[in-house]
Amino acid sequence: MGKVLFEARGDVQEAVDMCYYMAGEGRRLFGETTPSELPDKDIKTIRDPIGVIAAITPWNFPIAIPSWKILPALICGNTIVLKPSSYTSYSASMFIQSLKEAGLPPGVVNQVNGGGDVGEILIKQCEVNAVTFTGSTEVGFKVERTAVERHIPFMCEMGGKNAIIVLEDGDIDLAVNGAVWGGYGTTGQRCTAASRLIVQESIFEKFKKALVREIKKLKIGSGLDETIHIGPLVSDIQRKRVHNYTQIGVEEGAKLVTGGKYYSENGCEYGYFYEPTLFESVTPDMRIAQEEIFGPTVALISCEGFRDALEIANGTNYGLSLAIYTRDINKAAVAEKELQSTIVYINAPTIGAEIHLPFGGIKNTGLLHREAGGRGGAIDFYSRVKVVYRDYSGRLQRAQIDK
Repeated sequence: MGKVLFEARGDVQEAVDMCYYMAGEGRRLFGETTPSELPDKDIKTIRDPIGVIAAITPWNFPIAIPSWKILPALICGNTIVLKPSSYTSYSASMFIQSLKEAGLPPGVVNQVNGGGDVGEILIKQCEVNAVTFTGSTEVGFKVERTAVERHIPFMCEMGGKNAIIVLEDGDIDLAVNGAVWGGYGTTGQRCTAASRLIVQESIFEKFKKALVREIKKLKIGSGLDETIHIGPLVSDIQRKRVHNYTQIGVEEGAKLVTGGKYYSENGCEYGYFYEPTLFESVTPDMRIAQEEIFGPTVALISCEGFRDALEIANGTNYGLSLAIYTRDINKAAVAEKELQSTIVYINAPTIGAEIHLPFGGIKNTGLLHREAGGRGGAIDFYSRVKVVYRDYSGRLQRAQIDK
């Protein structure tokens, strides 16, 4: 998908980390025991597998995201049918081949290739007992409806419109570095990308100048070149989508600070390259500040102060990852409580989730279940809790009656 080399290595490393972590979870599929209200009777819970899992994955993390779904599902005792993005199906097949080489029995993990129609057919199969999906909000809602109609569990991780708040008491240089990495890493093709920068007006111009200076340093080119920061977008369709949002931003009255064009220099004339793009004079209600672009486009939004910043950050239909740069410990504490997202970063950008904690969102980003590890993570989705009552009294005992 054009990811630059050092990020691609991180993609693979995340799958390695997930292998180690979920292997350990195989020894921690804990239930609980509790005293019964009746004599000569014990009670416990155990975890059962669900069955066949349909896993539909996107192209932006072609190794890491399949690992988030496949490995916990396997540890819980399920089998999987993976439908990767048609853009990155070969990467997925290499991952599955590595599992086979590690000794996974035939038929436990399976792969089907194709577009959205194949995914739709897959989750409608009566043999499929649950579905996990990562992708766009529009498609995710369709997956949810189909799963509800079939009365099967679903986990959908969808879009995001994440923001970094930069207050006047924050470390500006650190915030600029975080904004560049959060906004333009993976060419902006992350559900956690920092596509909004909410900057206090007292430091707005200083922050903007430093940010533009760092954006200009970014090198665009082939992801196989170790010196490159920005690779191509995944497809011509995606590049046209990004450019369309540039035009929307200009039409809405936002000011284009830098970028906003196809990039075809230095051997890039045949790829789907796009310049890192920055807008200012953006109001919170503009489409470029509300809708997920999924490209190297960032909106600079001015705020009066801390409370104003929180309101702007929370003012979208998404709730995945929000960040704040401040040296004020009290403001940081309030932010982690009041920011309406399931991931909050203090003095760090909106990207960088670690695999041993749950990953997922609220609002139009996601519903109910979470990916990855930790309490409330993927193990809770890929297994169901069974309650076992064992009565060894040798007589009929009626709970709530014969106490």
